[in-house]
Amino acid sequence: MAPNAKHLFSRRRMLRGAGAAIALPWLESMPVWAEPRDGRDASEAPVRLAVLFAGNGFHSKEWWAKGEGREMELGKVLAPLQDFRRKMLFIRGLYNEEALKGNIHSSQTGNLLSGAPLASGGEIRSGTSIDQVLAQRYGASTKVPSLVLGCEKSNPSVHKNYSMLYSSHISWSSPTTPTPLEIYPALAFDRLFKDEAGKGDKSVLDAVLADAADLRRGIGTNDQRKLDEYLESVRDVEKRIENAGKRGELQGWRPTLDKPNVARPADGIPQDIAEHMRLMADILVLGFQTDTTRITTLKLNNDHSSLRFPNLGVDYMIHHLLSHSDTADWLKVNQFFLSQVAYIARKLDAIQEGPRTLLDNTMMLFCSSMLTGSHEARQLPVILVGGGGGRIQGGRVLDYLEKPERQMCRLYLSMMDKMETRPGKFGDASKMLDEV
Repeated sequence: MAPNAKHLFSRRRMLRGAGAAIALPWLESMPVWAEPRDGRDASEAPVRLAVLFAGNGFHSKEWWAKGEGREMELGKVLAPLQDFRRKMLFIRGLYNEEALKGNIHSSQTGNLLSGAPLASGGEIRSGTSIDQVLAQRYGASTKVPSLVLGCEKSNPSVHKNYSMLYSSHISWSSPTTPTPLEIYPALAFDRLFKDEAGKGDKSVLDAVLADAADLRRGIGTNDQRKLDEYLESVRDVEKRIENAGKRGELQGWRPTLDKPNVARPADGIPQDIAEHMRLMADILVLGFQTDTTRITTLKLNNDHSSLRFPNLGVDYMIHHLLSHSDTADWLKVNQFFLSQVAYIARKLDAIQEGPRTLLDNTMMLFCSSMLTGSHEARQLPVILVGGGGGRIQGGRVLDYLEKPERQMCRLYLSMMDKMETRPGKFGDASKMLDEV
């Protein structure tokens, strides 16, 4: 390791002291918002990852896409994404071989984002999911390494010898630890934006002065001047994560929003599922826009879900039972879930980050652990929306159904590559999907 490498990695974004941490301005000597790896520099907006999940699969006849670009045709389930065809990949035929062993909801969901073997018989063991692998590698760049959201409580029971925790969690911090799921919008909001350092500007400044002096010794004259100017302005800084402006000088990439632009949600869980999902979607967007987090999973419901949808006039049957049909009401529920994806995509696409939009700088994966409610997991429903920082060409249908080596984990390797993480092997895959 180079002599200053440890110093750069530990100090380059935040000045820290007892009970305080404040963000650094853009400096020539070190990046603030992005690591300069493989040609990406600190002036370029980072790539974000969002994983959205809906349980129980989709209408068996209406999950499809064909054609390219503006001419791409979508099945009725995907109709809400009509405006985003040119920024979307429809991926057919990928699957997790280990998920086929139990042929029930839990055994098909617990390893959706890892491809790992699942333990049964009272033991809980899966694999670290892609979002948490990236959070461990990439999440140190932000206040919140990863945000794990949900709209339905986890189920601690057992079904056919498999823990229902598998069907309640898609994010796993380790093979034996499902990542804690935040289902309360107010608490998710607080985790992103609550400043625990307090509002005493003078005391905050005093707390970090020693760290600032240490940093100052290792940077150039121009940066020393910038740092001095920045410290003088700290008294006006109220948020812990903020990149202060400096008289029009080049600052590198900065988030387009430095504080939330919506009110804090009310305490508790919204009784209206549509309101609950929309709040979580808004929090996801805010987390990306403020660069408070770059990795989020949003589990819209559980596999084997008990949600009902009175907002759609579908209150007579829970989601899981409804999934065993191909009725008009099942299609209506499917489209409701896809409308959440479209809502997030539209908000991200309206936020400009230099030459690209926030959607262009995001990979938004939407999937379920089965294609249909009949537990069809030999091919998974998968779409990828967003440009991955300009590295993903949308408007395409990729079909792997008749091809060898169609592991879902090959897609994960490709996605990790867009975020400069290359483990060589992930789950049951050792090579990426070249087409992604």
